[in-house]
Amino acid sequence: MRRRLDLASSMILAPEVLFLDEPTTGLDPRGRSEVWETVRGLTAQGTTVVLTTHYLDEADKLSDRIAVVDHGRNITEDTPAGLKRAIGGDRVEVVAAEARDLPAVRAAVARVAGSGTAPSTDEATLRVHAPVAEGVPALTDVARHLQDAGVAVADLGLRRPTLDEVFLTLTGAGTDVPQPATEAAA
Repeated sequence: MRRRLDLASSMILAPEVLFLDEPTTGLDPRGRSEVWETVRGLTAQGTTVVLTTHYLDEADKLSDRIAVVDHGRNITEDTPAGLKRAIGGDRVEVVAAEARDLPAVRAAVARVAGSGTAPSTDEATLRVHAPVAEGVPALTDVARHLQDAGVAVADLGLRRPTLDEVFLTLTGAGTDVPQPATEAAA
């Protein structure tokens, strides 16, 4: 309630620029959604919103541009899609139904992998993945090749990087390292 009251009081004067520091911290999912809708409404009316958040899914949904900050230093700035492309873009992932099918799955994924890129294989999970230039056509090609080869799969999908992966890649941080805020302008 207090966070929503703070947000409402900051909007009374209809500012051109509004700074929001962690506006959804401590809110339940409904409260987060309400704040997100309020922010979207503000930006639709022409208000520039500068948002700091540790919730990178929030930055992804609300922001036109994102600045990635690590230890107080701005590492990079781009659109959410641009940041994701910068670390590799789309990736085809296939989980073989059985270990004996791994060579055929690897071959199918290798056909669509980016030039000079060998598919990565996790033999424990039977997962094979590789970056691809064009996601949907590559996924379709892999599915067709596997079907033609009579290979059963447990899972087949196109995966896009998350902003969490972008942050960890750009900062070189492991999951056990405290993560600084990401600043985002909506």
